[in-house]
Amino acid sequence: MPHLTAAQVPLTCDVTVINEFGQPQRIAIPAERALTVYVDKRELVTLMTLGGHPEWLVLGYLRNQRLVTSLDDIESVTVDWDVGAAAVKTRHGIDEIEAKTASKVVTTGCGQGSMFGSLMAEVERLQLPVKATLRQSQLQNVVNTIRLQDSTYKSAGSVHGCGLFRGDELLLFVEDVGRHNAVDTIAGWMWLQDPAQMRGDDKVFYTTGRLTSEMVIKSAQMGIPVVVSRSGMTQMGLAVAQQVGLCAVGRATHRRMLCFSHPERLVFDAMPPVPRREVSESDMQPAVA
Repeated sequence: MPHLTAAQVPLTCDVTVINEFGQPQRIAIPAERALTVYVDKRELVTLMTLGGHPEWLVLGYLRNQRLVTSLDDIESVTVDWDVGAAAVKTRHGIDEIEAKTASKVVTTGCGQGSMFGSLMAEVERLQLPVKATLRQSQLQNVVNTIRLQDSTYKSAGSVHGCGLFRGDELLLFVEDVGRHNAVDTIAGWMWLQDPAQMRGDDKVFYTTGRLTSEMVIKSAQMGIPVVVSRSGMTQMGLAVAQQVGLCAVGRATHRRMLCFSHPERLVFDAMPPVPRREVSESDMQPAVA
């Protein structure tokens, strides 16, 4: 297990704004900080982050970018907010790190997220468990749990939230200025848990952001077969979800939802009543022979 610091910083700050009455008002807004990641003293990337769990974020970033495949390869992660840096020390270095990081794809993630181009080529290797399912009633509980969750978004807005569930049991809720950071933080936390207890096949991933190819790939890499969003889905995100066998559910609010891919993973045990359709005058006209 690597040695991790526990760097703590405030998640919000108070500012003065002028409201619609021309009056000054104090409100909270989310923090946004630059965290430059160094691997064995080599600068890798700068992440814009809320700063809630920076060590988990760095671990998850390295994992999801496939730069490090085993937690045993990392000796330590040291975060110093005074200089805005995270120093990662590996045990044996990262093989061919220059080649692995040479090609980047700038994603649609908030804050100009990026993925190293080789990840796109690995999609075909991703295999999700065939029999994993989620009940519709559990899906509704997931949405309601997020709705009731105490969050920075409720107090300050302008952040994305992601949740990791086992069925409809919330295991971890993370917020950040970009949804890609939030999913990386969850990936890092999962990596630190007991592998026998933290396998992905019985998990559900929830995000407040849209389901892009980046979000789908990262969820599939964690072995999670069902992803839920209160937002929509992009064309490439859908294509990847269909390819890897991931059930993507969007527009999930209260009892409503749209399943974009692999609906066979959903067990429809709590369907809402079908709304009654108003009968128009044209419906009452006799059919033309």
